[in-house]
Formats: sequence, structure tokens, C-alpha cells
Amino acid sequence: MATVNNLLLHKGKDVWSVQADSTVRETLRLMGEKNIGAVLVMENQKIVGIFSERDYARHASRKDSMLLEEPIHTLMTHSVYYVSPTQTVEEVMALMTSKKIRHLPVMENERLVGLISIGDVVKQIMSDKETTILGLENYILGRDYSG
Repeated sequence: MATVNNLLLHKGKDVWSVQADSTVRETLRLMGEKNIGAVLVMENQKIVGIFSERDYARHASRKDSMLLEEPIHTLMTHSVYYVSPTQTVEEVMALMTSKKIRHLPVMENERLVGLISIGDVVKQIMSDKETTILGLENYILGRDYSG
């Protein structure tokens, strides 16, 4: 059973963040440059929120005009859920589904060690399913699984 640590080994541990007083423009520029869907919002090296494309879309749809110089802390999601490297991919999928979130910081010993997305989780689940199917096919057909 794959864990969050397995995900981080494949995708890497790079985490992009902005300060709480960063502007919407600066944050969107970083997200565009790094081709990412979310950034952590930090204050004094602590996570105070998360900002995603979804947050931007929700706020933009409610306003007549979107001020790109607005501080990101006014648009970010304040409640942030976390996972640990030892949690299973299935546990993470259940959390993401129940809370309707797409990104989760990974914390170990109160230290940020990564950020995973729903895409990372789905990719791992699909890989696990393909491995299971191959193993069952090999078993049914009497083939050696190692090849």
C-alpha cells in the first residue's frame, strides 16, 4: 500500500509559497511560472493558509472587479488540513474527498516536507491498480510475475 512518502519520492519535495502580504498578482505570477495550482501562504515560517486557482475563481466570480494588488491573505483559504508521510494514499484520498480539497501540505515532526495534489494521489492509485491487474493476469495465465 503506497504512502505519502512514496508520492514525495516520485514527485519531489519542492514546495512553493508566498508571504501573507504578497499581492494576488505576485502569487498568480509565481503559480504561472511554476505551473502549479496552489501555493502555501506563510507568515514567520508558519503556514497560515493556502491559495489555489479555485480560490481565485471563487473570489473573482463574486466581485465586480478583481484587484490584483490585493494582499493574498484576503483570498486564501484559512483552514489548512495536513497529512504525514506515513499516511496511505487511500487515507489521503478519503480526506481530500470528504473535505473537497485538492492540495495537502505534508508535515513531519512539525516541519513542512512537501505538498501533494489530487493529481499525485490519482496517479498513484492508477499505478497501484495497474500493478494489481498485471499480477492477477499473470496468476490466472500461470506466468512468472517477475517478468
